[in-house]
Amino acid sequence: MATTAIKSDIFLWRGTDKTGSQRKGEIEAASQAMAKAQLRQQGIKPKSVRRKPKALFGGKGKPIKPVDIALFTRQLATMMKAGVPLVQSFEICEEGMEKPQMQEMIRTIRLEVASGSGLAPALAKHPRHFDDLFCSLVGSGEDSGTLEVMLDRVATYKEKTEQLKAKIRKAMTYPTAVVVVAIVVTAILLIKVVPVFADTFSQFGAELPAFTLFVMNISNFVQEWWLIIFVGIVAAFFGIREAKIRSVRFSEGIDKLMLRLPVVGGIVHDAVIARFSRTLSTTFAAGVPLVDALNSTAGAAGNSVYAKAILQIRDDVTTGTTLFNAIKSTGLFPTMLMQMVSIGEESGSLDDMLAKVATHYEEAVDNAVDNLSALLEPIIMSVLGVLVGGLLIAMYLPIFMLGSVI
Repeated sequence: MATTAIKSDIFLWRGTDKTGSQRKGEIEAASQAMAKAQLRQQGIKPKSVRRKPKALFGGKGKPIKPVDIALFTRQLATMMKAGVPLVQSFEICEEGMEKPQMQEMIRTIRLEVASGSGLAPALAKHPRHFDDLFCSLVGSGEDSGTLEVMLDRVATYKEKTEQLKAKIRKAMTYPTAVVVVAIVVTAILLIKVVPVFADTFSQFGAELPAFTLFVMNISNFVQEWWLIIFVGIVAAFFGIREAKIRSVRFSEGIDKLMLRLPVVGGIVHDAVIARFSRTLSTTFAAGVPLVDALNSTAGAAGNSVYAKAILQIRDDVTTGTTLFNAIKSTGLFPTMLMQMVSIGEESGSLDDMLAKVATHYEEAVDNAVDNLSALLEPIIMSVLGVLVGGLLIAMYLPIFMLGSVI
């Protein structure tokens, strides 16, 4: 039954209603005959029913991003809290989405749920967009009869996580763009401008300054090997990305390096602590056992160094160690977090204490990112000015020296 529902198609129809008025629209059905039958049940006399054509070249538009999942979760949670039935909530979400891929996925999940499947198993069939943590929380809500509350918590968790990621991405966009522009401008100067000056200088018959000769040698090298340099940079970028995905040791090395970098390391550390606190708070508040919650938190840590530490905490808690002592034994977590965990364990409000820690470190990341952006702007502009200005000075220096000789 579930398989038949999943294979349903969208049909475009035209017809007349009971008053004889012309009507048209879309309907979802397993076949053209089923579509006509459903229209008749709705009081529509169908004149034309045809399957909705697929997009040209099979295109499905923009891909689904985590922010789309966060928006969908919030909409679903809001409608569930308002008392809208689950299947109808999915229909409203589907109509409100702009991305065809997102609409298709919501439709598939809705049909699964309508056929009798649980929401968590239906979501689990889309692991790229709904991870184990998401499905686990939704499953807990279904089992306890508090699905709307759980969806609200999951929505808040996804929103906070995506806001944190967006803040960091926004801070890195400007310096990345400036660096790319600097590289392009420098390459153009070395390949196109410097050779023109070099031809002119060859007619001087005088010895050129060492700085000018140095720049001309760099220009000759870039002109001869520019294609290999470009391919090497692109290959290095994709090679590092693939190595980080495929090699655990390489990934751990990168994560360790990120934590040790000045300024950036502090932001990465605070972001990991915020993510750890937010994830553990959300899962623990949902009634997930602490050991299982720590296991999910390790997967969402975003840094292999802390993921290992969280797994160590999980193992210690399993043997009967308190969460405070387990965290303290790693030597990686800040004192504030440990103290709040200790208070939370003693007062029975661990989820609230962790939520406060998460909020604190999320704000710390916001402030640090803003400060980093303000700090990087003048530094990058200065480096760009020195780079481009240095090339220009190197080219005009022989002309100035020639003028002084004359």
